[in-house]
Amino acid sequence: MLKEMGFYKGVNLGGWFSQCDYSRERLDNFITEKDFAQIAAWGFDHVRIPIDYNLIQNRDGSMIEEGLARIDRALALCEKYGLHTVLDLHKTQGFSFDAGEKEEGFFRNEDDQEKFYAIWDCFARRWGDRADRVMFELLNEVTEKAYLPDWKRISRECVRRIRQSAPEVLVLLGSYQWNSARTLPELEAPYDSRVLYNFHFYEPHDFTHQGAYWEAPYRDISPRYTYAESGAGEAYFEDFLRPALEKAEKEGTELYCGEYGVIDVVPPQEAVKWFRDLHKVFQRHGIARSLWSYKEMDFGLQDARMDGVRQELLELL
Repeated sequence: MLKEMGFYKGVNLGGWFSQCDYSRERLDNFITEKDFAQIAAWGFDHVRIPIDYNLIQNRDGSMIEEGLARIDRALALCEKYGLHTVLDLHKTQGFSFDAGEKEEGFFRNEDDQEKFYAIWDCFARRWGDRADRVMFELLNEVTEKAYLPDWKRISRECVRRIRQSAPEVLVLLGSYQWNSARTLPELEAPYDSRVLYNFHFYEPHDFTHQGAYWEAPYRDISPRYTYAESGAGEAYFEDFLRPALEKAEKEGTELYCGEYGVIDVVPPQEAVKWFRDLHKVFQRHGIARSLWSYKEMDFGLQDARMDGVRQELLELL
């Protein structure tokens, strides 16, 4: 379904409406029309746009029209260049995958949950009639297993409310441990046939995140840690993803990988080896995906360091 609908080969616009300083300079100029043109020219069929709640929602739960209008403009550019769009709520009031954001209490705070529902009710009313070209991702990377029972309840209620205005739009649902494929089998059956399972993939983490300044366990891993030394390969990826594939088959739905990539500390040629084997597995199982990330954000495909391998990488995608 996702391949036929044009949600098969995508790239993230990370750092634009999320994980940024939210300055007008950033919001106006980090991603522009020429970037949408470039993404289409590279052969991608969709983009995933991470969005932080504070761009579109005040602390009292009211919506910010200026922020919503920015999404309108992004969607118009997607349509102009033949790209479909995943709208990803990257941060909501009371929760962020990044502990440094100091957003706490969402899973036990009914007021924060109502604000979360209000965002998706707004999205459903504003863009839910574009089910042929817009997909919704409820929340980026639930972290702790302890949150899962509440997350099951919240996500189900959220889909129920979305369906009141947007009965046909596809909805992506991920599990805990930062959207791990390993924890996906612990999700319940999808609310309906238009809900798909979502995961992120950065395995083995000590290869894809070596030298990551924001993650203490990986900060000091040598940047000379090669793909061959990582123990990864097609068999490793198949084994890691098998439980998620079996769960999706059991529930009669599909898998979508919303993020995957290799940090810029890794030499580009070593990164390409990882992408080559992972894409063989993705293609073998028809797994739709969106690369992290188009520009900068420590993983940028557009960055100058990728000039020598970018065409080779694009051919693998």
